[in-house]
Parts: sequence; C-alpha cells; structure tokens
Amino acid sequence: MGSLVRSAGFDRLARKKQLGISRPDHQDSPAPAQLSRELRVPQLLAIGIGTTIGAGIFILIGTVAKERTGPALPLSFAIAGVAAALSAFSYAELASRLPSAGSAYHYAYTCLGEGLAWFVGWSLILEYTVSGATVARGVSPNLALFFGEDLPFWLVRRNIPGTGILADPFAGFLIVMVTILLCTGIKQSAAVQVVMTVILVLVLLFVDVVGLWIGIKEGWRGYELKTGYTPFGVSGVLGGAAMLFFSYVGFDAVATTAEEVKNPHVDLPIGIGLALLVCASLYMSVSAVVVGIVPYFLLNTDTPISTAFSQNGLPWATYIVALGALTAMLTTLLGCSLPQPRILMAMSRDGLLPQFFSIIHKSTLVPVNGAVTTGTIAVFVSVFMDISQLSEMVSVGTLMAFTSVALCVLIIRYSPPHSAVHLPVSISVETTNTPPTTSNDVDISNENEEREEPEENDAPEGCSIDLKNPLLDTEEIYATKGKQGVAGWSICIFVLGSLILSLFLSMAIFPRWLQIIGGTIGGLLFAGGVIVLSMTKQDESHRTFGNPGGFHCPLVPWLPAASVFVNVYLLVNVGAATWIRVSVWLVLGGLVYIFYGIHHSIH
Repeated sequence: MGSLVRSAGFDRLARKKQLGISRPDHQDSPAPAQLSRELRVPQLLAIGIGTTIGAGIFILIGTVAKERTGPALPLSFAIAGVAAALSAFSYAELASRLPSAGSAYHYAYTCLGEGLAWFVGWSLILEYTVSGATVARGVSPNLALFFGEDLPFWLVRRNIPGTGILADPFAGFLIVMVTILLCTGIKQSAAVQVVMTVILVLVLLFVDVVGLWIGIKEGWRGYELKTGYTPFGVSGVLGGAAMLFFSYVGFDAVATTAEEVKNPHVDLPIGIGLALLVCASLYMSVSAVVVGIVPYFLLNTDTPISTAFSQNGLPWATYIVALGALTAMLTTLLGCSLPQPRILMAMSRDGLLPQFFSIIHKSTLVPVNGAVTTGTIAVFVSVFMDISQLSEMVSVGTLMAFTSVALCVLIIRYSPPHSAVHLPVSISVETTNTPPTTSNDVDISNENEEREEPEENDAPEGCSIDLKNPLLDTEEIYATKGKQGVAGWSICIFVLGSLILSLFLSMAIFPRWLQIIGGTIGGLLFAGGVIVLSMTKQDESHRTFGNPGGFHCPLVPWLPAASVFVNVYLLVNVGAATWIRVSVWLVLGGLVYIFYGIHHSIH
C-alpha cells in the first residue's frame, strides 16, 4: 500500500503538460479574453535591452576592473556574453516551439514534469519580485545628484521609530506607477519601454563617443600600464566573467511576452538574439573606453563612468551619465514587473494556482489580478524591507530557469514528451478513438475510390500505425525506445558529472588530492555523458514537436550541455547563506504545491 502511495505521488510530480489542454470553462460562460497580440521585434528588442542593461553597467564595471580584470574588462564581458548566449540559444528554440507566457515554467512543465516546473515558476516569482524591489530602492539615492541634499520629503528615506526599518516611500510610489502602466495594456507599457530604452542606449553611445574622443586626444593611459593587459591573470579574467554573467540576465523576460507577439514563431528568437547582441556590444564598448581613459586602479567603485569623465575635465558629463543610470533603473523595473503576472497566469491556467490569477481584463487584455497582486507585494518589500541580502537570491531563480531550459532542449531533441512509444516516421496513420463509421457516413459516389491516406503530420505525438501494414516493425520500435533510454541516462550522467565537477572545483575545504580525484571523476562523467549523447541519433519526432520549422539551437548536445555546466557551476558558488534563504522560499512553495497545486492540476 505504501509503495502504491509513493508511486502515485511520484506520478503526480512527474506528470507532464499536454499541449493544447487548458483549464475547462463553464459551458454557458462566454469565451475567456485572450492577451492582446501587439508586439513586434522592435518592442521585444526594447524589453530585452531595457530589462538586461540595468544600473549595474554604471556601477559594477568599477568593482570588477579594480578587483578582478584590470584593462581586460571587455574580455570578461565577452566571455560572460558567450556563457549567456548558451542559454539564449535554448530560450530561442523553446520560445519558437512552445510560445507561452509561462516561459521557463511552461517549458519545464512540458518536458521535465510538474514538480520541477512548479519550483522553476516559484523561483521566477521570487526573482522578479526581489529584482524589481531592489531596483526601486536604488532610485531615490541617485536622485540626490539632481536635487542636491534638499530632496523633497516624499523622496527621502525615513527611519521608522522603534523598528530599525529604513523605509523608502518613493520606491513604493515607483512600483505603484509601473503597476498602473502595466494594467493599461501591453501596447502602452511597451511604448514607454521603447522610449526609455532609446534614451538609455543614447546615453551609452554618448559614453562611447566622448570616451573615444578623450582617448584619441589625451591618450589611452589605461592601456599603457606596466602591469599589462591582464594584471590579475587568466583566473582574474574568468572570475570577472563569472561576476559579470548576471549583467546579461533579462533576455528571458522576452519569452514571457510570447502570447502578446504577433508572430512569435519568428519574432521571439530574433528579439532574444538581437537583445543579447546589442547588450554585449554596448557592455564591451563602454568598458573598453572607461578602462582605457582611466587606469583601472583609479576607478571609483561607486560611480566609475562619471568619475572617469570628471578626471578628464568633463564634469558636466556626470549629469548625462546619471540620467542614463536612472533610465536604466526604470527600464529594469518595468522589465522585471512585466513577467510576474504572466507567469502567475500560466500557473493558474494549469490549475497550480487559483483561477483568480488567470483572469484577463476584457478592456486592457492584461492579467490585471496578477499585476495588482505582485505589485502590492513588491510595494511592501521595497518600502519596508532591507533587501540587500534578499537580492542575492535572485541569481538562484535565474540559474534554475536557465538550467531547466537547456535540459528541455535536450529532452525534446532526444526523447520528445508525450510519446511513451515513438513509432517510425514512415508509420503514418493515427490510432485515435475514432467512432465507427456507419452506412450513413459513407459517400456512395466515391465508394470505388481508394481511401485517402492520412498525412504524417496528422498523427498525434503518441502511437500511430499503418492500417495497410498492421504488423509493425517491432525491432524498429524497440530500437527507438532503446535510443531514448540511452539518451535519458546520458543526460542524467552528464548533469551528475557537472555537479560533482563544480563542487570539487569550488570547494576549498577539500584537500588538494581529493579535489583532483573528485574533479577527474566529475569531468569524466560529464564528458562521457555528452559524448554518448552526441553519438545517439536525435528522435525524428522532434521535428514536428510544438511549432515545427522555427529556430533550432545549433550544436546540440554540446551547447545545451555547456550551458548546464556553466549554470550548475554558478549555482554551486552562490554561497551557503543564500542557499539557506532560498531553501526557506522553496519550502514555502512546496507547502503551497502540496496543499493546493497537486490537487488542482488539470494535467
């Protein structure tokens, strides 16, 4: 009995989303409103760039250059961009195949199962909430440059007597304004995002042009140092890349707008790819001129770009840079607030959350209930909580999503979901529960004509047989199932290898000899799993899974496997204190799933 209960529980955790199934509505009720399809590539590009390029570019480059990379800062940005591109390729394929507002949650539910999908979605909710609150609390201090010390009373942070809480009312005001904007409609919020992103890009181009002019006029002092281009060595460059990796996070927000894109099949991959390319180009160019016109050890870690111009006789440029930093914060705040209600809506449509979150406003065609709920929580967090420690938890949700997306690509390629038995492509007639044909259904005028053969694309993702050849080629069927089994075990082995290798590369508590042995074992498992997977033929049915014919991630399984390793390595290095805080959030999510989601799932 106990084993039966455990088996039933595991089956619930492992059940996968059936494409095309949604929460049933009452028969007599009108058709529910759908999200408005208003977005094209320019709007997607603005959302991707605006969400990705936060205020970090105006602050982080000083710390990384001074402590890690020196003049090699652009090289670290390039390496971090390549690592981010590994995940972007996977996102682009899945956004094209399975366009859904749920983004990584939807992909994981389709390929990995309900249990893992729930925790991916739950982590994304934390990620976007804390990210938005962190950005909102950073706006008011930066306004001091424009207003001086005499800030208006509603901009000033205040201590609440007897609590030790430093309240930030302006942060709450900003989130309220962004929530109202989001509730007016995707077209309006996207238009505002486009305008602010254009301002941000113009400011960064200003930094490039003026910095280039200073370098040509005054000389590139930062590149003429005796310490050379890489004063901290290769390890410093790689360490800097690991720190800069999170400055590329944000392109995943584009995938959450899938149901509001006019042509998601084509526009989503283009939007994701272009956003990442533009961000990488701006990061590298800005960092190149900043470390070139000022030696890296003289950079200010709080305002590196502004002080770089001030040290070269252009103090007025400080105001333009400050405007860019403020704009970057606002675009990031809008970009972080946009996905939350859509992820809640996707989880609600699957029954894992109350139907309240799946209701779309008939006029604005926006999930208003989710937007107001997440906005209210974000207001409370941003005004009353010190989120300096919580902000570190953002990276965990991001890396969990990136890892699951890469694994989903591999599963679709080698063992597509919902196909317990994959029959050969040549077998083309579906075995659906078709009602028997009666004499009234027969067209007598065509009774001598041959029965039309159903097309291959009409077959479901499950079993299909050829009525003319009822004796199936069982050897081919079992060979297909055998290849899927090999692929599944290969994926498990290289993921385990990634974890072992990352642990022994990162944990200094292990003796040197144990690090070498453990790292070797992990490396062999990772390499062996990927090599076996690369020698396994991809399942032919992946070509018709989801929306076929769109973007396909290149170099499978190598790129997704590399993405998994990078993300697992970064997860291992998040830190024990952060993992403890994340575990509290995940336990809370587990309780919500156990007491509500697992019982109301429609799949």
